Amino acid sequence: MNEETIQLELDDSGLAPGLPAPSHSRDQVQDVPYRPVEFRDDDLPAALERCAGWLRQAQEWLGEPLDVLAIHLDYDERQGSPYYDVKVLCNEEDLAGVPIALRNSR
Repeated sequence: MNEETIQLELDDSGLAPGLPAPSHSRDQVQDVPYRPVEFRDDDLPAALERCAGWLRQAQEWLGEPLDVLAIHLDYDERQGSPYYDVKVLCNEEDLAGVPIALRNSR
């Protein structure tokens, strides 16, 4: 069996520095296995459009389809909070750039 060791450059949150960040100030990559990338807005189509745009950018950066386990929709009825909360549960290895590092190591 031949095991390869690859070196990853990660930021403090375990993400690859080149990973595109969600563009809106309400959107974020969270910190759990199958990390949720969150898009929050009072307008559901706007949140979904930002989600789709980020997925396109991330897949272009990764050079392959991003491994998405699920898409979760929730609501936040607290005063002053965006109502819709769209979360895309993504493979943390993809967000860390493992496929890029593997391709570059060959």
